[in-house]
Amino acid sequence: MNFTEAVILTIIASSTPFVLAGIGELVAERSGVLNLGVEGMMIMGTITGFATAYVTDSATLGFIAAIAAGMVFSSLFAFMTLGLAANQVASGLALTILGLGLSDLVGTGFVGLNRSKIPSLDIPGLTDLPMVGPILFGQDALVYLSIALVAAVWWFLYRSRGGLILRAVGESHVSAHALGYPVRLIRFGAVLFGGGCAGLAGAYLSLADTPFWGTGMTAGRGWIALALVVFASWRPWRLLLGAYFFGAIWIGNLHIQALSGSLPRWLVWPPQFWTALPYLATVIVLVMISSGKDRSGAAPASLGTPFVPDR
Repeated sequence: MNFTEAVILTIIASSTPFVLAGIGELVAERSGVLNLGVEGMMIMGTITGFATAYVTDSATLGFIAAIAAGMVFSSLFAFMTLGLAANQVASGLALTILGLGLSDLVGTGFVGLNRSKIPSLDIPGLTDLPMVGPILFGQDALVYLSIALVAAVWWFLYRSRGGLILRAVGESHVSAHALGYPVRLIRFGAVLFGGGCAGLAGAYLSLADTPFWGTGMTAGRGWIALALVVFASWRPWRLLLGAYFFGAIWIGNLHIQALSGSLPRWLVWPPQFWTALPYLATVIVLVMISSGKDRSGAAPASLGTPFVPDR
């Protein structure tokens, strides 16, 4: 495998958690719920998935446990914001703080342990093709699952009646409630889906990307996933492209630091610049969306607004 293939494979692996966590948050936000607890759900998925896989020697059980952990955390968030109408921003931040602290507690006995990565596909005659073989046919199953999930969410949102109802709830929960749709139940399902995706994204870090557990493994990826939803203007396919863009920046930062001694001076920027670049791109996109007249890229009108039924 040459250097170019290795870099592309690394970018795809680093982008997959962004795709998984981002698509889950996109569905939640399309329903009108802003969950800032993605980082906390991801880190709990990371330790739960690794601990389960390490104890049972089954990566499949690890991924299932991580999804369950993310859904448990998201249901806690849903109870506070949908059941008690608590502030979504404050509740999401509290969820992140809880997840970061609890993951350290649960993962105390697993620090420094490692296990083998989940296997990549190996299709004879296809995986061995120069350049395109390893990239298209030699990924692990979660990479293909993430792309399939984006396609499924796109179909659900824009080609199904359920997706139309969910988007209607996100645009005007009062009108949806007046038409007889169960707003809180729909939002609860969307939040659970987002939590499951965040937990799965976290497990990918500890079981596929870097198969070990260490404190703070998510390293802010949950916050990038949140920014990615805005960057993508709440569109699934834009989110997929944005995730690979963010993943390339994440990995490019590491490669540029490693090669800084042999690069031209104009390419050698402080690592903080490359870390901040995805957020800078998000701000630019937000300005473009706000200054334009097209509402197609705007946030759902009821995003972050608590819903309390009047009858």
